[in-house]
Amino acid sequence: MSVSRRIVFGLALLVLAVIAAMALFPHVIAPADPLRVDVRAALEPPSAAHLFGTDQSGRDVFSRVVHGAGRSVGIGVLATALALVLGLIIGSLSAVAPRPVDAVAMRITDVLMAFPEFLVALVVVAILGPGPANVAVAVTIAAIPVYVRLARVQTRTFALAEHVEAAKILGVPPLQAFTRHVIPGVIGSLSVLATIGIGTSILAVAGLSFLGLGPVEPVPEWGLMLSGGRNVLGSAWWISVFPGLAITLTVISATVVGRTVRARAEGRTS
Repeated sequence: MSVSRRIVFGLALLVLAVIAAMALFPHVIAPADPLRVDVRAALEPPSAAHLFGTDQSGRDVFSRVVHGAGRSVGIGVLATALALVLGLIIGSLSAVAPRPVDAVAMRITDVLMAFPEFLVALVVVAILGPGPANVAVAVTIAAIPVYVRLARVQTRTFALAEHVEAAKILGVPPLQAFTRHVIPGVIGSLSVLATIGIGTSILAVAGLSFLGLGPVEPVPEWGLMLSGGRNVLGSAWWISVFPGLAITLTVISATVVGRTVRARAEGRTS
């Protein structure tokens, strides 16, 4: 890896570390109450008293950005984790299932993969209704097909590996050989993919919240904050800009780290 790529990778890790600290310890980083309304301080620009300014209700934008990290990032990470687990189960079972069952599962996967993930998530939320839980479910369903496809391919690849065949020759039961020697390798491959998928999921969560399909006011959430400031963007740009920057930096950093991890896993150094 070149020096410039190392620097970019290090900066991405630093950003993710800061975001993680915001999500885990919001009250330490921003002690101010993100829900406290002070109409006398409404629409104040960034200053020493309010680092990111205040919104239409006089709430501290910095505090709301920090406290919103837990929801925005948390829902995205949860959705990615669920998609990985469900994709692993469906994909690995499809790989060893009878041909008709495998064919049906793959055709459904192909149909879902034909549409952008955000569109699939939007349709699911439209069916289930708005709300943080339904957003998590929608983003999970939208992300599952990618993991199903990879899990199926990797399961078949690892099942033919020499060490798996050797285990069978030595008398290891097929199910035990499958769970001990095939599944761990598949999980490793899916985990690499998930490092990139986290950024996509966070962006989808923010997009759904921006459309008013996720958390509702006055809950601090980046997509919802971005939407709340769009009508006063000309006079109070800070209300939308700072949560927008948080989303952008998080997604870019997660993608950089994910792509670097995937490149190393594939044996590439550039």
